Amino acid sequence: MFPSPLVPAPVRLAAVVNEEIRALLLSTGGWLYGESRARYEVLVAEWTRAVAAERACGEIDVAA
Repeated sequence: MFPSPLVPAPVRLAAVVNEEIRALLLSTGGWLYGESRARYEVLVAEWTRAVAAERACGEIDVAA
């Protein structure tokens, strides 16, 4: 049996995804083409979901 498409995927912290977006932009010099553009779009969508989840749950504390 296939898993339900309605089961939410684990959500990483928005700050973690944001750092990955920044690293991608730095590594490409800000120019996004082909695979880097596709990766950027996936990351932005993930960041949007993470921000929404964090807002719905309230502030999330990250242990140092």
